Amino acid sequence: MPTAPAGAVPTAPAGAVPPAPAGTAQDAPAGPAQPPLADPTAFVVNYGLGTVTPGTVTPVNLVTRRAGPAIGVGADPQAIAVTPDGRTAYVANSGSGTVTPISTVTRRAGPAIGVGADPRAIAVTPDGLTLYVLNWEGGTVTPIATATGRPGRPIRTGSFPVAIAVTPDGKTAYVANSGSDTVTPIATRVGRAGRPIPVGQAPDAIAVTPDGRTAYVVNGDTDTVTPIATATGRPGGPIGVGYSPASVTISGSGAVAYVVNTISGTVTPISTATGRAGRVISVGLYDYPLAAYLGPGGEALVLDTYAGQVTPVSTATGHVYPAITVGTFPVAAAIAP
Repeated sequence: MPTAPAGAVPTAPAGAVPPAPAGTAQDAPAGPAQPPLADPTAFVVNYGLGTVTPGTVTPVNLVTRRAGPAIGVGADPQAIAVTPDGRTAYVANSGSGTVTPISTVTRRAGPAIGVGADPRAIAVTPDGLTLYVLNWEGGTVTPIATATGRPGRPIRTGSFPVAIAVTPDGKTAYVANSGSDTVTPIATRVGRAGRPIPVGQAPDAIAVTPDGRTAYVVNGDTDTVTPIATATGRPGGPIGVGYSPASVTISGSGAVAYVVNTISGTVTPISTATGRAGRVISVGLYDYPLAAYLGPGGEALVLDTYAGQVTPVSTATGHVYPAITVGTFPVAAAIAP
């Protein structure tokens, strides 16, 4: 069973799948003959339980609120990202040292792509051309060209990188380093890391506002969020949230940052205009909510890790809908289209 982090769910070596050779082509659909995308769907990553319950990805229809058949991936999956066109999801498998591409249209997994040791986070650039995969062991980021599935030269970060976010213009990727208590900016055009930015203790999540002006960093050990002005790289004053925060998601308008507090069993909304935390939303104490993801209709999807469920929440009213059962230890999700 994964342990409650300030950071990420730890990996288990059992059931690891050997990584595919570097440069393996991905199974991304292409061409004008592709069928149209269905209803907005959340692809939920289930960490699993080693060889007892292998890791999977469960698609959840956000309109009907029903889960579909699970999709097999690599060992101990921990993160997922969807391309801007919504047609391909990429899953980072920490136990395999691989990334698995999944067609969101056919729901089929393609050949795995080998990356570094213990990949735990993944992000795709706004143009959909490049993936950035964080390798927990070794402190690096592996870029992958989505057109070919080929990994590039690793980029050095701080120690134990655990979260990444790319600015809307695609020029900078920000990496949260839980072991260094820093954020590393990476210039994506040249693949070069900049000077690390100090934040709180054990930063474990990061998100950038739609206007690209601010990055919000969740500090798991200090129960705070640090805003960073992207123009200057300067951190602002910490914002207090709930107990053991583990993720942050920003609304499409950029007006609100939603922070999930794992041990509190709550979501804290933060006004990006004032930097103040609003009234918390309870999503179930002791179910260990790990992250929240916003659908196109403004509905949030909260992962209840220990319960093996996802809970839809209306961001407009705070109404909590009945939970949806997915797989064993859901730890991440991404929404397509």
